[in-house]
Amino acid sequence: MATLKITELEIPEIKIIEPTYFEDYRGYYCESYSQRTLSQYGINPVFVQDGHSLSLKKGIIRGIHFQKNPKAQLKLVRCTRGSVMDYAVDLRKGSPTYKKWVCTELSAENRKQLLIPRGFGHAFITLEDNCEVQYKVDELYYPELDRSIAYNDPEIGIDWGTDNPVVSEKDTKAPTLAESDVNFTMEENG
Repeated sequence: MATLKITELEIPEIKIIEPTYFEDYRGYYCESYSQRTLSQYGINPVFVQDGHSLSLKKGIIRGIHFQKNPKAQLKLVRCTRGSVMDYAVDLRKGSPTYKKWVCTELSAENRKQLLIPRGFGHAFITLEDNCEVQYKVDELYYPELDRSIAYNDPEIGIDWGTDNPVVSEKDTKAPTLAESDVNFTMEENG
């Protein structure tokens, strides 16, 4: 049976998941997701949709994205080509870590995955050209509940490591956290 290495970040609800890779002269094999294996660690999502993005240039920021209640999403994120710095922002009012964020590098080389529960915003910046990010979610996409927070919101204060990011029109026009209609609370999403 496959095993995993699971590491909690400074916000303990956010976890790095590292599947076991079996490698030989031909290449490798891994279970990138196994409901049975995750359940042995007390993680029991039922994923209903996969997403896949390609970012062509270094310095592209995607986020801070989330889907509001009642259809909030847990995400399992991995980078399968290139490398990104991946961020999770606590948007749960009443949480001891409200407005705080954690990040980790996800890359095709390090093969790490980031588990981001409901109540958190998600974002990443590409660290090189031609990055592919794939993620599983436990709730379907509902465009009317899709939201963004300004990537440069000073109240959140993410240091992206670049002065000239490439940002979509949607993310450029996103409201700050104070202006948003985020509806996560520690009681509902914690």
